[in-house]
Amino acid sequence: MKYLSILGSTGSIGRNTLKIVQMFPERFAVKALAAKRNVSLLAEQIQQFSPEIVAVYDAARAVELRKLLSPNADVDILYGEDGYRAVATYLSVDMAVAAIVGAAGLIPTLAAINAGKDIALANKETLVMAGEIVMRQAAEKGVKILPVDSEHSAIFQSLSGQRRTDVDKILLTASGGPFLNKPKNEFSEIKQEDALKHPTWLMGKKISIDSATLMNKGLEVIEAKWLFDISQEKIEVLVHPQSIVHSMVSYRDGAVIAQLGIPDMKGAIAYALSWPERLDLKQPVPDFAHIGSLTFQKPDMEKFPCLALAFKACEIGGTLPAVMNAANEVTVNAFLERRISFTAIPERIRKTMDMHTVIHHPSLSDILEADKWARMQTEKDISL
Repeated sequence: MKYLSILGSTGSIGRNTLKIVQMFPERFAVKALAAKRNVSLLAEQIQQFSPEIVAVYDAARAVELRKLLSPNADVDILYGEDGYRAVATYLSVDMAVAAIVGAAGLIPTLAAINAGKDIALANKETLVMAGEIVMRQAAEKGVKILPVDSEHSAIFQSLSGQRRTDVDKILLTASGGPFLNKPKNEFSEIKQEDALKHPTWLMGKKISIDSATLMNKGLEVIEAKWLFDISQEKIEVLVHPQSIVHSMVSYRDGAVIAQLGIPDMKGAIAYALSWPERLDLKQPVPDFAHIGSLTFQKPDMEKFPCLALAFKACEIGGTLPAVMNAANEVTVNAFLERRISFTAIPERIRKTMDMHTVIHHPSLSDILEADKWARMQTEKDISL
């Protein structure tokens, strides 16, 4: 039996993780859950999975959650950063599923690592912001970090049994999002509703916008650099609209190993939870005869400048990826609130990045300070 804590249990990854727990009750049990604001769904999860401890965003939501539960519900309800840290480090937990969206996932994930918990990592921002620190601490603690992103899970599987010295390139695939074939001169007309309509994946609002700008793929480039200890020059992005090839690895002898499957996150989540075993998920194999052809093309970085900004941040390193990520979170939120246009997202991110004085080999406090500065600077720029 593997005991889990799930950081971000009411989001897409969290909900799918709980579906797998429900499918395999003899293999997994939930000891701790953390959510932000969706206390009604969290209350349902508590009733179904009986965690011993949960955490929410603030005291008001903790009170609201308690009112939704039956009087005899035997669960400790905490809140805030201390609550999230308690869920991440809960004593009887074997693995923490890091599925909190954005920079907020960094501190709880680091806490889980320092407590010796293996990590099923869905929160790419943890490695974008502090990849060097996170991977070093994981190595020191003997903690396994298993990728949940479908692309990084595919790379992880394609590297299995191979010598790292033989790797030529990592080939990260991207669907291209909803605007792959939209002319650049029409981008100023893009509305929130259009950007949220991802062609192949069902995701939360923030990651859907990131996929529409291709910033999500840029974040994944930086995540791959740290997760697989590979230089940026050996990471290539390919647009693959069918989303069947989840990613590939090429080797120095010309061989290419790929992982394929239907676009459903349960496969990657289950592999992280059960590695090195595979679970019988009853998932269908892609209908290749019906699909007919799989296509690939290079991304247009002029049309999708967020991807170019991410490659720049990855190359320069230091505190710049954290600044880029913070600026992206602020601008995406502003777009969702209809305060800026779609094309303003990369413009505001670039402006904040250009104003930042990079600290190379930063401490955690340097990274958190850079994140705070970038949020304030970007918000100030938007408000002008």
